[in-house]
Amino acid sequence: MWNSKQLNELADTLLTFETREEMLDFLHGILTPKELEEIPTRLQIVKMLKKNIAQHTIAEKLGVGIATVTRGSKELQKNRFKYVKA
Repeated sequence: MWNSKQLNELADTLLTFETREEMLDFLHGILTPKELEEIPTRLQIVKMLKKNIAQHTIAEKLGVGIATVTRGSKELQKNRFKYVKA
């Protein structure tokens, strides 16, 4: 289970970066190559869901499993991602 203190520390750290270069440097240092691929893809899933694109279409276009898209959809139904623009 995640540790809320550590998650808050991560969020606080992310909020300190002033430039895209600083953020990218941090992300490349902390994430694995696979995570660097998966996390931006998940963002694209959320944006496509917000545009009401069908889940099967999203899965096909992004080359991900339908379960990954469905998970994003369920989180969207919980009113997550309200600050993410489509």
